[in-house]
Amino acid sequence: MRYWAQELFSTIMTQLDEAITRYHRILESKPWSDLSWARSLQDRMRERNLYVGLRPISPVLRPHFLSRRQYVAMSKAAESLISAIDRVEQVAIGNPALMSRMELLPAERMLASVDPGYPFLSVTSLLDTNLNNGTLRFVKYTSEAPTGVVYSEALSEIFYDAPPMKEFRKKYNLVKLVGTKHFLAALLKAWKEWGGKGRKPNIAILEFRQSFLTPESAESQLIVESFRGSGYGAEVVTPEQLEYRNGALHCGDFRIDLVYRRIRVHEFLVRFDLSHPLLRAYRDGKVCVVNSFRSEMAQKQALFGLLTDDTVTAGFPADERRAVRECIPWTRMVAATKTIWQDKNVDLPEFIMKNRERLVLRPNDDSGDRSPVHGAQVDHSAWERALKVALRSPWVVQETTEPVRSVFPVLQYGGMYLREMRVDVHPHSFLGKVQGCSSWLTEATGAFSTLAGLAPTYILESK
Repeated sequence: MRYWAQELFSTIMTQLDEAITRYHRILESKPWSDLSWARSLQDRMRERNLYVGLRPISPVLRPHFLSRRQYVAMSKAAESLISAIDRVEQVAIGNPALMSRMELLPAERMLASVDPGYPFLSVTSLLDTNLNNGTLRFVKYTSEAPTGVVYSEALSEIFYDAPPMKEFRKKYNLVKLVGTKHFLAALLKAWKEWGGKGRKPNIAILEFRQSFLTPESAESQLIVESFRGSGYGAEVVTPEQLEYRNGALHCGDFRIDLVYRRIRVHEFLVRFDLSHPLLRAYRDGKVCVVNSFRSEMAQKQALFGLLTDDTVTAGFPADERRAVRECIPWTRMVAATKTIWQDKNVDLPEFIMKNRERLVLRPNDDSGDRSPVHGAQVDHSAWERALKVALRSPWVVQETTEPVRSVFPVLQYGGMYLREMRVDVHPHSFLGKVQGCSSWLTEATGAFSTLAGLAPTYILESK
């Protein structure tokens, strides 16, 4: 039985196109067309705890490939941009006017004023990237847990030795992208700068426990197992379990030296106040928190507004300004004001209304139940209503970025089918240095779909 509606090809086929086509042809041929290898692959994912509920974390049956040139260009641009972000944050800490433009909550601003004990604003971070052959655009910065680091590394190991991949590797070299060791090294660097010398820290992975998930999320547990394998005490903990006693933070009998925070401050403050044991220990300098609460500044969409404002970045190094200019979509806080668009003075609300199809409105803080409004997906009346909401609360307007799409084979209903997927590549940064990346896929239908997850990512090179 033939599973493909058509093969992927173009008049002038790139190396990546050729590789994808070759991989698909391998899957069509015997002995792999019977799908026993695919079911075995999912069994291995289940054994490695690479499932969320009843679904594997990877919904697809081929990896995402990057060329060496793509990976290097993405890494250099990401590192320049992350440096610019750190520079904006450093300036904002001492500049009340810039700080106010980020629209932090009062408690967030207070926590940002606390010295975390080390000089790094973001120890770990990632960027959402739309990566085409010749261009790349960064659409979101996350200064939190680089979700996908451990998952991606485990997936790469499993896929690498799958039977179709062995056949595929006869023609191509595939380079695995690892990040777990760099992740731990970055945490330990922050710990050392904080003052934790002479002993190994006990590490707590802090997260909310969701009722619809297993007691400990799979990736957090994999992180813990990785840390324990390197000789460190580690536990997954929730805010409700924490106690601050005798000058130390505890979870039961487990004394915590270093907290790896997988919780947004905004979400934390909805449930707890500033008297929480974690915040008291942090303010007293009794626990090292990664990322620090200062990194919350970079979580705001308003950050991109500062980056694309020449009056803020005029004195930045040339490579940082170039990364912003070439890779960041134009962004402004929504307000009844005038601003600059392509060297022209414009009335911002009027400009937003007249340019609906090229713009998107986003809440300044993307946590919660407020979703972006894409002008091209709504009519004039809906856009006008969205603008009125944005004028009353912290929202940004941003130039739209066309998502990257690619066709992937998936295992569904006992067969293999082609599905068009949206591909977001996330370079993982540790202390400002990109070390690996992950590829997140969502079905490109525009409607709700459970077909979403990771694809293992490799650098592809011809032999």
